[in-house]
Amino acid sequence: MHIPHHDNKNQPIVDRNDSKVPLCFFNIVKLKKGEKFTSQVDGYETCLVPATGCIDVSVQGKTFEQVGKRLHIWEGNPEGVYVPVGFEAQISCVSDEAEIFVAGAQHDEVYEAFVVREDEIDQVQYGSDDTKTHRKIKHILGKSPAGKVGRLLVSELFTVGAGGWSGFPPHKHDTDNLPEESRHDEVYNFRFNPEQGFGAQFLTPEGEDFGDVYHIRNGSTILIDKGYHPCVAAPGYEMYYFTLLSGLSQRPLHQHFHPENAYQIETIPGIKDMISKFK
Repeated sequence: MHIPHHDNKNQPIVDRNDSKVPLCFFNIVKLKKGEKFTSQVDGYETCLVPATGCIDVSVQGKTFEQVGKRLHIWEGNPEGVYVPVGFEAQISCVSDEAEIFVAGAQHDEVYEAFVVREDEIDQVQYGSDDTKTHRKIKHILGKSPAGKVGRLLVSELFTVGAGGWSGFPPHKHDTDNLPEESRHDEVYNFRFNPEQGFGAQFLTPEGEDFGDVYHIRNGSTILIDKGYHPCVAAPGYEMYYFTLLSGLSQRPLHQHFHPENAYQIETIPGIKDMISKFK
């Protein structure tokens, strides 16, 4: 499902118990200096990640100051705050303005709030210009988060250079068939540099030769509940997407690669390291 860019007025883009991706919650909050916003999501653990700007976050009796160090997503590393299930988090904008991603995963256990600073981001770069798969991933809540997390994985993904493929070879994670495959609902929010850039998101159900293809633009949100889902950026444009994954029965992600294309795992440099970072 594709949700085009729109002004969501700080209201959830993917709300609790969504019919398509019930395991996920997603919001984008935009604030100006001095403005505040309270984020509280019953039944979901969340992670607050400034796309741009700087915020203070008060949650669970703690205050994490000056979270977010970048003017835009194309430079510097992200920072984030983990918010336990159901807890109220007060966000205060301390920069001129801020745009904050709120990524959530359905869960029922309550852990401790913590902050992830830019020097704690787990980065991996893989692929190559030759294979048109050159990509950089910045894990905010990855394999080894700074604190305990239930079902939520949060990352930023970049195509390196101008144009190229991501999520390739085509893979899916819609069935709990462990250890071969895990059920993880997923949400993407795309950005392009320059902003008039565009790309395409494929969603192909298991057993089908063809599936839906969505025209993605700056700000597009994609909901992935099932099927193989590679995406591609048009030549001349960098593509970024904020991604959140929520597991049904576990946090580690186990991907099932399309049988006809899986051999390319052996031809794309560094992809095995990338796969292991989500487990």
